[in-house]
Amino acid sequence: MSGKLYLCATPIGNLEDITLRALRILEEADLIAAEDTRNSIKLLNHFNIKTPMTSYHEYNKIEKAYQLVEKMKNGQNIALITDAGTPGISDPGEDLVRICQESGITVTSLPGACACITALTMSGLPTRRFAFEAFLPKDKKERAFLLSVLEQETRTIVLYEAPHHLVKTLRELYEVLGDRKITLCRELTKKYETLLSTTLSGAVSYYTEQEPRGEFVLVIQGKSQQEILEKQRQNWERLSLEEHMAHYENQNISRKEAMKQVAKDRGISKREVYQELLQNSNEK
Repeated sequence: MSGKLYLCATPIGNLEDITLRALRILEEADLIAAEDTRNSIKLLNHFNIKTPMTSYHEYNKIEKAYQLVEKMKNGQNIALITDAGTPGISDPGEDLVRICQESGITVTSLPGACACITALTMSGLPTRRFAFEAFLPKDKKERAFLLSVLEQETRTIVLYEAPHHLVKTLRELYEVLGDRKITLCRELTKKYETLLSTTLSGAVSYYTEQEPRGEFVLVIQGKSQQEILEKQRQNWERLSLEEHMAHYENQNISRKEAMKQVAKDRGISKREVYQELLQNSNEK
């Protein structure tokens, strides 16, 4: 009978945030696969857990995943832990999960600490819809493309950033997104946890003067529907009324329906569209 893979969330700072179930699984597992064994041994020692560990990280994630799968096929239960938080979120755990599923190994996830959700819920920004992007790409072209996509994002945006890159990232976000609201969460659940709710311009000013320290989660206001509609309206108004009408009529839309859609696009009444078209026709 095959073993299982257990995704065990570990504290992101405060050791009291580990769950009783996670402690039991870590004790009962045959092996713990850890992103950094040197870091994780501190956690295991704190809770007097003696289960053997093996390293599973970005640089061995594929080869080691198949080795771990073989162990599970032979009946071993393996607990996967990351340096902090929930495995599979912005770490190589997602590759192990995929390979386990392809190999018919059962995977189960133990709910627990996650910096993304922790920051989102305390940010004061809308939580119903959000886009998690973790760390922005390092490649310039890929980074520029993603920022252009985020400029149109209407959901709350959640990013991770290291202190030595924070100011540069904030400046880029301000240049592309404009002056949105932002909540910066630092050192979550730790002794020096801080939360700064401001704007992107305010954040740039603050952290230009104050040296950033600790790991950051950035929670950024999404683009409002009103902004998008206003931008669309401005784009339509660059066309003449006749060009705007032709846009729809060329799609085999009736003139009556085209007038209705043009009125909606421009934020005016259908009667105004009709009168202006009539006036333009009479002037020709």
